[in-house]
Amino acid sequence: MPTASFWGRLRGLGPGLLVTAAFIGPGTVTTASTAGARFGYQLLWAILFSVLATIVLQEMAARLGLVTRLGLGEALRVTIQNPVARLIAGLLVVVAIGFGNAAYQTGNLAGAHLGMETLTGWSLTYEWPIPPGESSEAGSMWPIKMWPLAFAAFAWGVLWYGNYRIVERVLIGLVVVMSGVFICTACLVPPDWTQLKTGLTIPQIPPEAWLTTMALIGTTVVPYNLFLHASAVQEKWPRELGTKAALRAARIDSLVSISIGGVVTMAIVATAAGALFGTAQELSGSDMARQLEPMLGTSAARIMFAIGLTAAGLTSAITAPLAAAYATAGICGWPKDLPSRQFRWVWGSVLIIGAILATSLTRSPSQVIVVAQVAGGILLPLIALFLLLVVNQSKLMGEFRNRLIANVLGGIVIVVTAGLGTVTLLRAFGAIKS
Repeated sequence: MPTASFWGRLRGLGPGLLVTAAFIGPGTVTTASTAGARFGYQLLWAILFSVLATIVLQEMAARLGLVTRLGLGEALRVTIQNPVARLIAGLLVVVAIGFGNAAYQTGNLAGAHLGMETLTGWSLTYEWPIPPGESSEAGSMWPIKMWPLAFAAFAWGVLWYGNYRIVERVLIGLVVVMSGVFICTACLVPPDWTQLKTGLTIPQIPPEAWLTTMALIGTTVVPYNLFLHASAVQEKWPRELGTKAALRAARIDSLVSISIGGVVTMAIVATAAGALFGTAQELSGSDMARQLEPMLGTSAARIMFAIGLTAAGLTSAITAPLAAAYATAGICGWPKDLPSRQFRWVWGSVLIIGAILATSLTRSPSQVIVVAQVAGGILLPLIALFLLLVVNQSKLMGEFRNRLIANVLGGIVIVVTAGLGTVTLLRAFGAIKS
C-alpha cells in the first residue's frame, strides 16, 4: 500500500534529521530573520545553494561512514600515512573544529539568552567593575550576561551525566513546532512570488550583504555535521543490512531531512521579508517574533518564538561541544566515550570558551550569532577539502569512492565558499571597499 510505504519511509529517517536539527538553531533563525528584514528576498539563492551543498557533502560523509565504518577523523588518520602530513592535517582539523565550534557555541548560548530574555523580559546582566587604569572612564562597568552562564551549566550537566539524548528529543520537539509555525505563517501570508523567484534564481549580493550571505551558508553547511553524520549512520544502519541498501536509505534520509530544513529557512526569510523588511540592522527577540503574529497574534507569537529560540539554542549548545569531541577524538585516536577524560576535556573546553564569550561580549546577541555563523562558513572549505580527499581513496572506499560528478559538485562547493569567505574577510579588513 502506498500509505504504508510512505509512513515506513518516514520512520526510516534518522541521522539526516539530526543534521537538520543541528543547523536549525538560533544561528539559522537569527541569520535568516536578519536576511529577510534587511534584504527582503534577495539572498534566497544563498539558502538554495547551501541546501544543495549540504546534501552533496553530507551524502559523502554518510557514504564514508557506511562503507568504511569509520568517522571522518579516523578516516583521515588512516588515509594520511606520512607522520608529518598526518600531524599537520590533524592540527588543522582540531583547530578548525575547535575554533568553529567555540564560535558556534557562543552563538548558541547567545541565542538561548535572546530567547529567554524575550520570554521573561529579564536581561539578568551583572555589572562588573573595571579596575582603575584599564578604562578611560572613571567608574566604568563591564556587563556580564547571566543567562548564558546558566545555560552553559545546564549543558555541562547534561553532557557530564550522559543523559543528553532524552533532553535533546524534548528540545528538538520544541524546535520542530516552531519550524512548523514559521512554514504555516509563510503559507498564511503569501510572499511576493515574483521577488521570491528572482531571489532564488538570480545570485546577487548587495554591498552590505556579504557578511549575511556568508552567515547563511555557515549556518546551513555546518562543518561539524560532516563528522557527526559519518558516525551517526553507523548506528542507524548496521553492517548486517548491506552497504548498498544502507546507502539507499541514507540518501533518502539526507535528501528529505535537509530539504525540510531548507524549506524552514526559506520560510523564515519570507516571513521576515513580509513583516520586518526595512527595519533596523540589529533585531531584538521581540522584533523577530513579529514574523509569527499573522498566525498567532502578538502575545502568542512572542511566547512561541522565545520558547523555540531558547530550545534551539540549548539543543545546539549540547550538540556542538559533543561534535567537537567526536571529531577531535577521531583524528587523535582517543576513545569516543562520554566518560573518557580526553573526550570531556574537548567538549568542556568548547563549552567554557563559548560561555565566556557569550557572557562578556558587549554587542547585541543577534550580531554575535550572525558573526558566529560567518566563522563557520569561512572554515567550511578546509573541512570539505579533507572530506573530498578521503572519499576519493580507492583503498578505503573501493567501488564506492567518488565519481566525477561528485567531485565536480564538491569542487564547486569548495571554490564558491572559499571565494565568498575570502572576499568577506578582505571587506571586513578594509582591503576591498564598496
